Amino acid sequence: MGEITGGRLIGKALKAEGVKYIFTLNGGHIYNIFEGCEEEGIKIIDVRHEQVAGHAAEGWSRVTRTPGVAVVTAGPGVTDTVTAVANAYQAPSPMVVIGGNGSVRDWLSGGLQEFDSVTLMRSITNWSEQCATTQRLPDFVATAFRWATTGKLGPSYLEVPMDVINNRVEEDKVVFPTKSRTQARSPGDLELIKDAAKILAEAKHPVVMAGSDVWWCDAAAELRAFVEMIKAPVFLNGMGRGSIPPDHPNVGAQSRRFAMTQADAVVLIGVPLDFRLSFGRSTLIPSDAKVIHIMMDGHEIGRNRAIDVGIIGNAKVILQQLMDTLPGAGIEPTDDWLEKVQEEERGFKAGDEEMIKSDADPIHPMRLVGEIRNFLDPDATIVGDGGDIVTFGARVIRINEPGHWLDPGQFGCLGVGTGFAMAAQLARPGKQILLLNGDGAWGLNGMDMETMVRFKLPVVSVVSNNGGWGQTIHGVKRAYGRALGCYLDQDTRYDKMVEAMGGHGELVEHPDQIRPALERAFASGLPACINVLTDPEASYGTMPGRSQKRIS
Repeated sequence: MGEITGGRLIGKALKAEGVKYIFTLNGGHIYNIFEGCEEEGIKIIDVRHEQVAGHAAEGWSRVTRTPGVAVVTAGPGVTDTVTAVANAYQAPSPMVVIGGNGSVRDWLSGGLQEFDSVTLMRSITNWSEQCATTQRLPDFVATAFRWATTGKLGPSYLEVPMDVINNRVEEDKVVFPTKSRTQARSPGDLELIKDAAKILAEAKHPVVMAGSDVWWCDAAAELRAFVEMIKAPVFLNGMGRGSIPPDHPNVGAQSRRFAMTQADAVVLIGVPLDFRLSFGRSTLIPSDAKVIHIMMDGHEIGRNRAIDVGIIGNAKVILQQLMDTLPGAGIEPTDDWLEKVQEEERGFKAGDEEMIKSDADPIHPMRLVGEIRNFLDPDATIVGDGGDIVTFGARVIRINEPGHWLDPGQFGCLGVGTGFAMAAQLARPGKQILLLNGDGAWGLNGMDMETMVRFKLPVVSVVSNNGGWGQTIHGVKRAYGRALGCYLDQDTRYDKMVEAMGGHGELVEHPDQIRPALERAFASGLPACINVLTDPEASYGTMPGRSQKRIS
C-alpha cells in the first residue's frame, strides 16, 4: 500500500467518522492535515479567528447532532479556541478539536509555539490527550469522537505534534478502528419510572420543562405525546426550543413563572437547575412541589435542590417508558389546569403585541423582533448572539422545528454567532439563517462575515444597535446609578463594514424600514448586515408581566 503521512491518516480517520468540513485557521504545525483532508474530500473552511472555528464546530454539532471538528495550530491557535471549547463543555455539545504542537523530538527545547495544551484543555473537555505516534493517529481520532458522544456530551481535544503529523508510516501497518462507538440508548430505572408515574398520576398542576437533551436524544415526538397524555403545560429552552410547535395548545412561553409557582409536580427533561430556573429555589418552584429530573448527565440531578425522582438515561426512551407506565398508575388528567395556564399565556401575548406594533422612534426592540417573526420562513434557523436583544427575540420569534434555535447557553458566551451561523448555512443550504446580534456581540467576531462572503454563505445578521452593552447598562444603573465602561458608538456602521467585505449592508433608522430591509437582504443572496438603530433606554428587565397569582 505504500507510505502515508500523519496528515493523510487524520483525513482518513475523519472521513470514517462522517466528517464533511473542518473549521480552521492555517498554521505550519497543522498544514499537513489540510492536505490529508483535501485528499479525502473533506472541505476546509478557514476562518479569521480560531474562536470562530471552535464555535463553528459546536454549531455544526448542534444543527446536525454529529460532532463538528475544529483544527487549530499550536500555541495561540489553541488558546484562541479555549472560549469556544468552554462554551461547548458547559452547553454541553459534542465536538472534536485537533491542535498542533512542536515536534516530540524537540519537546522542552523552546521550539516555536511549544505549549502544554493537553493540560490546559483537560478542565474543559471530556477527554484531552496527545498522540505521540503517527501509526496510532486513527485510533486517537476514534477515541476523541467516542468521548465526545458517549455519556455526558462534550468536547474532546487531541494534540498532535508537528513531526507526528508530517511523519510517514507504512499504511498496511496502521489499524483503522471500525464500529468504535455504540448506538445504545440508555433506558431509565424501571422502579424510578414507576415512582415518577405515581407522582404524575396524583398531580393536579403538573408542569414540564424540556431542554437540550430532547434534541440530542431525538425525543421531540415522545415529548409531544407525553405532555398531551398528562395534559401539562410545557416550556422549552436551549436546544429543546422547537421540539413542539409554538402554536401547540400545551406550549407556553411567557407564562412559565406563573405555571412554575403554581406547580405541584415539575418534570425537568434535560434542563439543569441553574440560574435560568432560579437554582430550583422556592421563589420559582414551590418547596412542596414534587420534582422529577430526567438527564443524560446524572451529575446534574440533585444539584441545588432535593429531587424526588432522578432518572438517568436517554430522554426518548425514558419518555416512552413513562407513557407505557402511566395508564397503570391511574392517571386521569383534565384540561382545567392547562387552560388556566394558557389563559395567562394569552394575556402576556396580548401585551406583547402592543409593543410589537410600536411606531416609536428610536425603534423598540420588540418591534424589531416582531418584524423578524412575521418575515421569516417557518423552517428558518435563528442564531442568537447578544444580551437583551436575544432575550426579546426568544420571547417573540417562533421556532417551529427542533434544532432551529441556537444561543450560547449556560456559559452566556457572546461571539458565538458567526461560527454558529456559518455552520447552520453549511448544514442547511438554501434555508434562511438569521443571526440576531447585539452591537457588542457583533464586534467580537463580526470580521468572520468575510469568511461567509468567501464561501458564499448567505447568512443575514440583524444588529440591534443601541450603542452599548445594554443588558449590563440597565442592571448596573439600577444598582449604582451609573454605568462605567459600558457604552459603544451608535454611529458605528456595521452595515458598511460588511459591504466592504463584499456582502450586503443596510442601515435602518425607522420602524417601517425593517421589513423592506429584511426582504432585500435575503434576496441579495449574499452575507448581509442590517444595522438597526434601537432605543438605548429599552430593557428586557423592565418588561411587564411577572405574575405571582396563586390558584386553587
